[in-house]
Amino acid sequence: MKSLQYPIKSDFDATSTATQVMGNIDLTDKLAVVTGGYSGLGREVVRVLLGAGASVIVPARDIEKARHVLAALPDVRVCAMDLADPESIDAFANLLHQEAKPIDFLINNAGVMAMPLTRDRRDYEMQIVINHFGHFQLTARLWSCIKEAEKPRVVCLSSGAHRFSSIDFDDPHYFVRPYNPWQAYGQSKTANALFALELNRRARDYPMLAFSVHPGSILTDLSRHLSLEDMQAMGFRDEKGEISEEDKYRFKSVGQGAATTIWCATSPLLENIGGVYCEDCNIARSVSVDWKERNGILPWACDLENAERLWQLTEEQIGVNFEI
Repeated sequence: MKSLQYPIKSDFDATSTATQVMGNIDLTDKLAVVTGGYSGLGREVVRVLLGAGASVIVPARDIEKARHVLAALPDVRVCAMDLADPESIDAFANLLHQEAKPIDFLINNAGVMAMPLTRDRRDYEMQIVINHFGHFQLTARLWSCIKEAEKPRVVCLSSGAHRFSSIDFDDPHYFVRPYNPWQAYGQSKTANALFALELNRRARDYPMLAFSVHPGSILTDLSRHLSLEDMQAMGFRDEKGEISEEDKYRFKSVGQGAATTIWCATSPLLENIGGVYCEDCNIARSVSVDWKERNGILPWACDLENAERLWQLTEEQIGVNFEI
């Protein structure tokens, strides 16, 4: 299969906002499900989708917090769901099945980053549970609604941090190797990219397209687990605890950070392209393992064999058979 992982001519770039990307696109009568839609980038994605006429459902672990944050967007529907709880995911999906409405956009946006070692009741490492396993199960359970839409799209939030780690297929949950929060985060973000790649391949007989997204560096609640020392070690803060002048240009506003998600969900330029990892409102280019910049996608995150192997591992570990 020829790789499509190279930039195309886009009308937008790293400075574009989600509102600009949406432009005059009309999403009347379209339905979107946005995980993490009540915080940071997710809330901005919800706002812009609503502004284009879409109906939006936000599944939330903390219902009261979600309703409070989304109070200024009264047309949003908030439903209970916890990505770390398989039964909760099934209950949310069953609710939508009963309503039998096609889902035009599934935005797998929620996530955690660089958290201390935490395990779910299955003893699985929590970053891969929330960032990948939960979204895999949610997409599988909603598939019957997604495939009924005219031209549905699934967008998975990955990150440039995928460069921190490939998938350790022998020890994904750190039962043997020492736990490293950034390595675990990188592994989960690699998983997001590989999931979109394999989902798009398996659904090739449907008009569905799947994408993974690096939104860029944005200061949101996702960094809540990071200490000042963590951010200094990553180069996000200088010795004074401030963003250095040379790094300020790297950070995007929330509107700019949400732009690539909206671009992947709605751009007509992508109608015949899927399974790709995108950044700055364009398809990212494939780069080598020794690439020093923070852009591009590394080989292990766009490898077809890795993608298929991860799909099989995920099905086995969470007990979900995702038949397409």
